[in-house]
Amino acid sequence: MSPRAGTTKKRAPSRSRSSARRRPRAGARRRVSPRRRAQQRLQRRRMLRRLAISAAVVLVVAGAAAVAIPLSLAHEKPVAICLSDPTTFPQAGIAGWEGEQLENAATIMQTASALGFGRDGQILGVMTAMGESSLRNIDYGDWETSGFTNPDGSRTTSIGLFQQQEWWGSAEQRMDPATAATLFYERLARVPDWHALEPSLAIHRVQINLDPMYYSRYGADATTVVDALSAAC
Repeated sequence: MSPRAGTTKKRAPSRSRSSARRRPRAGARRRVSPRRRAQQRLQRRRMLRRLAISAAVVLVVAGAAAVAIPLSLAHEKPVAICLSDPTTFPQAGIAGWEGEQLENAATIMQTASALGFGRDGQILGVMTAMGESSLRNIDYGDWETSGFTNPDGSRTTSIGLFQQQEWWGSAEQRMDPATAATLFYERLARVPDWHALEPSLAIHRVQINLDPMYYSRYGADATTVVDALSAAC
């Protein structure tokens, strides 16, 4: 059917693609202006710089603490050694002697002091026990270890710190460190001018060892032990 004369059909105005406003699709990223991007980069740099500074401060503080602790320990006063308190004796020992050995040395020194013997007498007593028993209160002697006999052929009966035989006293006396030390010093006191003799010779006059100079090898160790245990506490 043709349109009526004098009439025209109106068309809806068309929009050009260039002028039409585009709507952003869902999920599409918005464009950021160059200026905004520059600001974001600057913020990130500032944040990274702050983190780096904080980490450096933590490392410096930790390092200072690590150095300060050993220095503070280095300036601490070492624990004093008390002759009457074995808990103060160094666990590492003294000149290779430790634990029970140092306790026995301390007993010998205290016994000597109680009987009127000074440093020289204490050293002689410790030397003797070092040579006889390695400063251990053992209940056996030369017969058990080496088959030694007395000059008359009888078995030796030596026991204790000083390896004293039965004519020195009972087994209980010889196995008690303080009593054994007392027996030693009572005989040493009867040796004329013992303090003027070479130490090993003075000991030999008491112990009657086969080798008069046998005890001299223990002189340096005994001196070190006595001096260390004699320190004021």
